[in-house]
Amino acid sequence: MSRRDLTGAVDFSVLDRTTGGDDAVAEEVLGLFVQQAGMWSPMLDARQEGWKDAVHTIRGAAAGIGAGALAAVCKAAEAADKADAPPLLDRVRDALDIALADVAAWRHELMLRSLKP
Repeated sequence: MSRRDLTGAVDFSVLDRTTGGDDAVAEEVLGLFVQQAGMWSPMLDARQEGWKDAVHTIRGAAAGIGAGALAAVCKAAEAADKADAPPLLDRVRDALDIALADVAAWRHELMLRSLKP
């Protein structure tokens, strides 16, 4: 993966402002995002008792790195009743997958930049 693989699902200028342009801090934040996604994504199922907590946590993490579309679908899912949640949670999972692909590409870019003298 590389920068050319970015879809635009994550606005990395948000992350850049948050981290003050520090690539090491950006890598740490993105690593935490990936970790959070892995921890909470299994709960993105309306049959799971904590699905709203999962959506809420992913929403905050997404907003923090500039994944606005993911944060928006999380907001909609979080506001839904359990009966209406399944298709919204499908959208959250899809948006999360796309954001994670962008994060992987950006982390690769960060790794390449760290190799340059």
